[in-house]
Amino acid sequence: MNLKPETLRRIDEVITHYPVKRSAVLMLLHAIQEDIGHLPPEAVQWVAAKLELQPINVQEVVTFYPMFRQHPIGRRHIKVCRTLSCALRGAYGTCATFEKEFSTKRGEVSPDGEVTIEFVECLASCGTAPIVMIDDELHENVDPAAARGLSDGIKAEAARRG
Repeated sequence: MNLKPETLRRIDEVITHYPVKRSAVLMLLHAIQEDIGHLPPEAVQWVAAKLELQPINVQEVVTFYPMFRQHPIGRRHIKVCRTLSCALRGAYGTCATFEKEFSTKRGEVSPDGEVTIEFVECLASCGTAPIVMIDDELHENVDPAAARGLSDGIKAEAARRG
């Protein structure tokens, strides 16, 4: 696995903060995902070896937490909240709009590689539902019209990048 030198240094430093090595598993997985974008099988093997664990112990963590991705995603990550408040206020229509705008389905990378769209659990802004998070930016009251506007912005940015 090819990690950046600064990621390797950060991993070695993080491990020293835990009295039991295995307790660092979440932090190592976060660091690797930040570096390469997802957690391929070799990342699970590498973390297991680094922390002297069985690979299944690391794989259990990867599959339990929804923030860990086992496959590459698009350059932009669109997360649509699907919990009750958002669902009642139209999150499913919002998500369908994003899928149509980018010609893709939830969990897949759009044909142009630009986005991955997925449903997520509560984004903690029920009073302004439906909520969408694009990368790390929260957007409130995202109905289908607002979803089209956000999509237009993403497409325009991609066109400027060339």
